[in-house]
Amino acid sequence: MITPLDIQNKEFKKSMRGYKESEVDAFLDEVIVDYEKIFKEKNDLKDKMDILNEQIEKYKVLERTLNNTLVIAQSTAEEVAKNAQKQAEFIIVEAEAKGIKIIESANNQVYRIQREYEEVKKQMHIFKTRFKTLLEAQLESIYDKDEEI
Repeated sequence: MITPLDIQNKEFKKSMRGYKESEVDAFLDEVIVDYEKIFKEKNDLKDKMDILNEQIEKYKVLERTLNNTLVIAQSTAEEVAKNAQKQAEFIIVEAEAKGIKIIESANNQVYRIQREYEEVKKQMHIFKTRFKTLLEAQLESIYDKDEEI
């Protein structure tokens, strides 16, 4: 690539019917100025492009990181949901088992209380029968003593 310095240092051979040297030099000076501007602008744009490419690469890395983080977060959320579901099922099973035990215990208490009630009822009947027999015996004894008197 030709640099502005190459243009400035370029020398042409002189010939008899050549161009006016002063006009060629003036034109070359204009070309040098414009070419320097374009050359500097090209270098500035190349530098900006390099900086932008670096930023693009950083954003691509950031995008990959965010995508990976999102995938991890989704899998973690799914795992948490599965664990919560399992824990809920475990709690339900445990609660059902406790409920069954409570019901069995209550049924056993009802059965025991019914047995005690029946036993008390039976003892009450025995007591009534004995008391009645005692009263009848006492009455008979009173009547017998009455007859003796």
